[in-house]
Amino acid sequence: MTTIQETPPAGVSMESVLADFTRKYPCYQASYALDQLRTREYARLDRRGHAYLDYTGGGLYAERQVLEHQGLLLNNVYGNPHSINPTSSLATEMVEKSRRYVLEFFNASPEEYAVIFTANASGALKLVGESYPFNPGSQLLLTFDNHNSVNGIREFARARSARLTYLAMSAPDLRMDENLLLSYLESADPHQNNLFAFPAQSNFSGVQHSLEWITAAQQRGWDVIADCAAFVATNRLDLSRWHPDFVPLSFYKMFGYPTGLGCLLARKTALEKLHRPWFSGGSVFAASVRGDAYYLADNEAGYEDGTVNYLDIPAVEIGLQHLNATGIDLIHERVMCLTGWLLETLQSLRHKNGTPLVKIYGPQDTHMRGGTIPLNILDPDGKVIDERIIEQAAMERLISIRTGCFCNPGAGEIAFNLPKAALGGMFAGGERLGYDEYLALLGLPSSGALRVSLGLVTNFADVYRFVEMTCTFLDRFPESIPLKPRTHC
Repeated sequence: MTTIQETPPAGVSMESVLADFTRKYPCYQASYALDQLRTREYARLDRRGHAYLDYTGGGLYAERQVLEHQGLLLNNVYGNPHSINPTSSLATEMVEKSRRYVLEFFNASPEEYAVIFTANASGALKLVGESYPFNPGSQLLLTFDNHNSVNGIREFARARSARLTYLAMSAPDLRMDENLLLSYLESADPHQNNLFAFPAQSNFSGVQHSLEWITAAQQRGWDVIADCAAFVATNRLDLSRWHPDFVPLSFYKMFGYPTGLGCLLARKTALEKLHRPWFSGGSVFAASVRGDAYYLADNEAGYEDGTVNYLDIPAVEIGLQHLNATGIDLIHERVMCLTGWLLETLQSLRHKNGTPLVKIYGPQDTHMRGGTIPLNILDPDGKVIDERIIEQAAMERLISIRTGCFCNPGAGEIAFNLPKAALGGMFAGGERLGYDEYLALLGLPSSGALRVSLGLVTNFADVYRFVEMTCTFLDRFPESIPLKPRTHC
């Protein structure tokens, strides 16, 4: 098979490489409907020359999603749902219709699960963290491989003197030791409130952690947060098979539009455990100033503060219908074909002296992983080229990738083998370090990686363009260029 490594010097056409790819991955051709969908609904990508490879950061919307939602807004009159007048009733009807469709999409029983609309997955996680009944006998168990919005729950646990434990993972695969996990799960006091949180799919490495951990933890006295924000855009989540207590989601990561809307899918039995630290308009059945008391509203209404985003919520159903019509299994199959080829091709690239051009973090194949690949590009001496140099090269070619540590510091610290003592020293003085000071303290040329993530309408040309750009760094020691300082990771 001709590899992309030979393409720039040998002038091998993309069509020739594509022919080799489709012979090796014949199931890719079965996803031809996604090429038609891209032409029909995402034509702006090719019209403007973009290769979009940041689906873990945010999905892309189809034209029909926007037009259908626009039609609802232009042809109806919607009012604040907290009333029974005609416009309020119509808004309530649309919100509840969307809520029912969310349950249907995830095959969740309305008797078992409630859909709580939030601003995003982070808002859903904060809702759990602030309301979970932590106490000195409680435990919070987190995996190193968690998004910062999950990590933040530890501050609520600490404030109530609960015990906090992090479950480490190991390089190079960035997976957890399941036997070690089970030993941690056995430590729960079944008479206390214990909360375990892990991602179904890592937003850093693409690793897919076993959903069987949900039942294993629950059987040992834990409530479970399964963070599915990075999982559900290209994988089917069946809540009739898996029964996590809390599932945070951001809808824009699934289908791009609307932004500013997510949800918490919560088991109703788990909701009964939560104790909200405040009340607001919309979340109470009744409240009194003179009586100095209140009653929360029932079910999801007690957790939706103020007025829900009633004009955008109908667009959630439209987006989910779009995914349903496209076929989540078809999307998954295509993403896995392209991910497999990209992993193989990047690992085949060598400088003339035989050293690898690319270092990939996490799984090197498609077993139990999604279409998210973190990597660094290396010079001929094996040194990491600052990811901001690569980012600049990608920007010049209209290739959208992401750089940094992707709001997942635990996975990054293991992947880059960052020393614990130095990391602790960063915070010892109580003053925030500048980016260059941070690198100097850790003794690193770079603190982050590139992240390529594939999704709904990624095609072969997109990943080919990324590899082509990567190949421009073969046998090069890039000169220093002015780099923008990072304001966050």
